[in-house]
Amino acid sequence: MENIDQRYLVQQNKRTPDGKAPPVFAKVMRSKEGKFEGVSFIKNKEKATVMTVADAEEVIRWATQKKGNAREYDTRIICVGQ
Repeated sequence: MENIDQRYLVQQNKRTPDGKAPPVFAKVMRSKEGKFEGVSFIKNKEKATVMTVADAEEVIRWATQKKGNAREYDTRIICVGQ
């Protein structure tokens, strides 16, 4: 049986002159069938969605295409322990 590597989060930091904006984390929204529907960004790291690298890349693609203010944020994939 294959072990799926799910240990990544997507983190966004708002670009500010002082660089002191708190980070936000991706919470993935899925349909009842498990189909990806979108992302919301929340402050609570513990409630963020832990995902695979492929899922995290899909989240970043969706955020850059669908969020109008995406250029105001630095978005990156981090490991759960970071």
